[in-house]
Amino acid sequence: MEHQVIARSAIGRRGFIGLSSAAALAAFLPMPVWAQIADKFPILRAKIDGLVDTRKVSGIVAAIGRGSAAPEILAKGTLALDSQVPVDIDSLFRVYSMTKPVTGIAAMMLVDQGKITLDQPISDFLPEFKNMTVLVDGANSLDAVPAKTAITLRHLLTHTAGLGYAIITKGPLLKAYVDAGINPGQVSRKPIPGLERGPATPDLATFSKRLAALPLIAEPGTKWSYSVSLDLLGHLIAVISGMEFEAFLQSQMFDPLKMKSTFFQVPESEIPRFTTNYGAFGGFAVPIDTAADSIYLDKPAFAFGGAGLVSSARDYDRFLHMLMNFGSLDGVQILSQETAKIAMSNLLPEGADTSGTWVSGAGFGAGGRVGIGAEAGAFGWGGAAGTNAFVHTGLQLRATGMVQYMPSNVYDFQADFPKWVIADVIAGMGK
Repeated sequence: MEHQVIARSAIGRRGFIGLSSAAALAAFLPMPVWAQIADKFPILRAKIDGLVDTRKVSGIVAAIGRGSAAPEILAKGTLALDSQVPVDIDSLFRVYSMTKPVTGIAAMMLVDQGKITLDQPISDFLPEFKNMTVLVDGANSLDAVPAKTAITLRHLLTHTAGLGYAIITKGPLLKAYVDAGINPGQVSRKPIPGLERGPATPDLATFSKRLAALPLIAEPGTKWSYSVSLDLLGHLIAVISGMEFEAFLQSQMFDPLKMKSTFFQVPESEIPRFTTNYGAFGGFAVPIDTAADSIYLDKPAFAFGGAGLVSSARDYDRFLHMLMNFGSLDGVQILSQETAKIAMSNLLPEGADTSGTWVSGAGFGAGGRVGIGAEAGAFGWGGAAGTNAFVHTGLQLRATGMVQYMPSNVYDFQADFPKWVIADVIAGMGK
């Protein structure tokens, strides 16, 4: 996250935390309504117009909610550059690492139920992690020494477990990850230079065992390093809950929150509202994963807790609304207020080094960046295809920005979306 107000994630580079013609807009909102909503967010509106009108992206949807009110929607453009179907609150977007806060909050539900504590070793449930080792010279070899500290749930939630990531890690450990299939992510059925992903392990249990057999890049608790920890967390959730990870999310979170458009595999019936993902090459948008031929129509090797979800602005807003309410929505409580507040607080181990990272100068909670100081009250993260979402409990604000382009740092939408929204909201409060 180079420097952003809330957060961002990554795929191969580094990204945090979607309107064309008047006719397309009219198909979604009556023009007087659109004008009324858009005028509330002049900075965000101008940025959306600039990206969509120049065809750098096909469509953008922003859902912005204050207090208990339903979200206000800015939507411009179409599902694809060659489509006439306008994007709207129910269009489907690949949210990639915006999956991480979902998985983090799912883990906090188990904390809430007393089934695990933040500082409990994960080896109590996953014995393969009992005797981990730490690299001595990761740039040149896999030589390692015994770890002094056990990996805990806190470490997994905050990317301080010492685990690697195929999109970040370098040296011999990267090759070991690739060879072992520790690759919980997907981009396209087609080979895309720089975005190829090798086959993943066949299931979460195999993923866990192969990951545990490899050395750590740092002593647990000492360094923030973006990692596969939220994918491993999916397996931990499954083992503790006695349910498949995807089934746990569906029954314990998605169904109670009425998130009806959030999938690890997009049903064929939903293709008509699924967006196309684009690669930004030389200023042009090149389709790299079209809706009709998307890799997200295939069943993934397993539910990727770090990057696997497709969702809509409506659904993700409901997730954020629950967080802003500290664990409840529409009378349904999925997390206690106390635990929800802990989840969105700075959970970094004391002394953990974040210098030079996307969270430098910030905190980190249950899968998302935590604002501190002037940004206190903010929690969120972004996705590799430009998406970004956050809550700001101090402002009673929640915002989701949906778009599809890679790499996410080629345009400023992902990095600056929170800044634009907050500036518009604060300016509006002064009127």
